[in-house]
Amino acid sequence: MYTDSHCHLNRLDLSPYNGDLNRALQAAREAGVSRFLAVAVDLDDCPALAGIANAHADVGYSVGVHPCEDPAMMSRASVEHLCQLAQDPKVWAIGETGLDFYHSTEHIPAQKDCFARHIEVGKQVGKPVIVHTRSAKHETIDLMRAEQASHGILHCFTEDWDTAKAALDLGYYISFSGIISFKNAQSLRDVARQVPRDRVLIETDSPYLAPMPYRSKPNEPLYLPFVARALADVYGISQEELGRLTSHNFEQLLATHSTIATAQKI
Repeated sequence: MYTDSHCHLNRLDLSPYNGDLNRALQAAREAGVSRFLAVAVDLDDCPALAGIANAHADVGYSVGVHPCEDPAMMSRASVEHLCQLAQDPKVWAIGETGLDFYHSTEHIPAQKDCFARHIEVGKQVGKPVIVHTRSAKHETIDLMRAEQASHGILHCFTEDWDTAKAALDLGYYISFSGIISFKNAQSLRDVARQVPRDRVLIETDSPYLAPMPYRSKPNEPLYLPFVARALADVYGISQEELGRLTSHNFEQLLATHSTIATAQKI
């Protein structure tokens, strides 16, 4: 029923499961989570994520480098290398990439160059780009426009409506995490209410940002239904309907990129 469009499966706290990721995934499945996108933070994540994805039919993964990574890691993420990694059918997306000026402003040119390369890879392989932005909303949208980014996910969205609309106008989907459930997130819920229902996704971003009532505890895909409940309340629909809606949206996102890739090859 539910699709976790952004989780870091190789970074979960597995102590409740005696270190067994299979048990953590099974617990999430029993709670209704039927698909997982395991997201890379750097290129060294890729072998582990590939192993997880190829062992589970309901798991896909991404390839990419987070903007907070070291510039040396970002420089390894060439268009050619990322395209090669993305040939695995279990690679469903490119990223996460983007701009983050909250943690560091020392390497802004490197962040921008790396982000642009990820967008180009997304175009070449026909797979959505997962975008992270923090304290850089204007620069993020400006670069997406300049690079003609057309489809992807603005993940863990916490920005204002103008930023959401700009991303939507480019063809992007907006993904909400457990933050949508926080008591102090009313302004975010007000933004979410304006996002078209056919362009919204949900995620855990686990092991980070656990939703209420697990806030400040290690997050995991098992808690995705709590994100769904919070967003369902915003839309005034049932939690189950929200789950089906966002899972369908995720399918459409992947199908759209498959169509683009096919068209580019003709």
